[in-house]
Amino acid sequence: MNKESSIRVLIVDDEIDHADAMSEAVARIGYSVKQAHSLAEARRCLSEEDFDLVITDLRMDGPRDGFELLEHARRAFPPAQVIVVTAHGDVATAVGAMRAGAYDFIEKPLDLDLIRVQVRRAAEAVLLARQNQNFKLALDQKYGMEGIIGNSQAMRRTLQLVRQIAPTDINVLILGESGTGKELIARAVHQNSRRQAERFVALNCAGLNESTLEDELFGHVRGAFTDARGDREGRLEYADGGTLFLDEIGDMPLAMQAKLLRVLQDRQITRLGSNEPIQVDVRFIAATNKDLEQQVRKEEFRQDLYFRIKGATIHLLPLRQRREDIPPLIAHLIPKCATRMGKKIEEIDAAARDILVACDWPGNVRQLENVIENMVALSTGTRLGVQDVPQEILGPYSVQTVSTTALTLPSATSPTTSITTLAGINLADLERQAIEKTLEMVQGNREQAAKLLGLGERTLYRKIKEYGLSR
Repeated sequence: MNKESSIRVLIVDDEIDHADAMSEAVARIGYSVKQAHSLAEARRCLSEEDFDLVITDLRMDGPRDGFELLEHARRAFPPAQVIVVTAHGDVATAVGAMRAGAYDFIEKPLDLDLIRVQVRRAAEAVLLARQNQNFKLALDQKYGMEGIIGNSQAMRRTLQLVRQIAPTDINVLILGESGTGKELIARAVHQNSRRQAERFVALNCAGLNESTLEDELFGHVRGAFTDARGDREGRLEYADGGTLFLDEIGDMPLAMQAKLLRVLQDRQITRLGSNEPIQVDVRFIAATNKDLEQQVRKEEFRQDLYFRIKGATIHLLPLRQRREDIPPLIAHLIPKCATRMGKKIEEIDAAARDILVACDWPGNVRQLENVIENMVALSTGTRLGVQDVPQEILGPYSVQTVSTTALTLPSATSPTTSITTLAGINLADLERQAIEKTLEMVQGNREQAAKLLGLGERTLYRKIKEYGLSR
């Protein structure tokens, strides 16, 4: 079954001609369609079958029939999307419906091309939520890795490697840029190991001097130094039987590297101020965003320690190299942040999502989560849109108007793509080029193009016709 045929749509309109027209438009996309011509009939359909998308007229036999159906559908089928149909000039009512949970609205007289665009967008949201939920359930069942979101080939390979090495006691080295989720992977290794019932202890080596790091790892006895008023377990002793995760191990001072190497070889530690060795049974997982091989060549990292911790290596790709993981991450993060803030936001407009997908994310998943959190916190609607995207992310999407600079628009492969210089170019030609290039970029999605260009959809349609553009 293809993804189109898996989408079930209920169309509700007391005007049969309108219902037939919308049904034909939706069926041409490949979706399964059923009609109802009253609130009561629609309720009966919803009680008998599951639907992914409901398209309902706001005003039928009763002036609030559409609102009642919207409330019923959102309550009975939370994953389903609802699009409302409203008469021309009654947009304020439709906006009220969107605040009540509708996905979008269609304005009469009906534009069948626009209907197909909006229905496709709503169906994409349904499919994405379904895919994200199914993938998350599959991961939880197969790997027990709740919190790791991603469906790219690279992430699947990573999780398969985690599954293979977790049951062993081999040391693990996780490589990747900051924010790629190295600690999440380390926890997944621990949770799928025979040590899962014992402690997972994490220590970030960055910014710690030798004496502080030594005390953190080995602990001390009373009187070992001025402020040592009692005995204290170090992280190695505390993690006995479990897993010790050393993050940013590439920042560990050389003297401490030698002491850690001895622990890895002898499996025993000695607290500061003591002469009594203590046996420890710890699984070591290390992570770094640095090139350890280069550090070894520069004699900034011990070669013997490098080979000791490099039992199994996991490379985490940056988010910009696995962009297909961004949509499910967004779908996961929005409700997570909304719940934490007590807001009712579950969705994001396609245009806003595409902007986030096109971003290079130098801070990777951590930066993406911060941006989504910011968008949710500042949003005044029930769905995130382009207007909610922070300016530092949206910046490249603004048309620059300085006469000596290049007019730039975003592309899928780079933040900006040069079109032409402004000097000496007719304004109408500039506008035509901007519209044409934007339509190419969004593959003819006029609604998305209008949002990126800052134009109303009808204005964009008029200009497309005026300039004789094919899309």
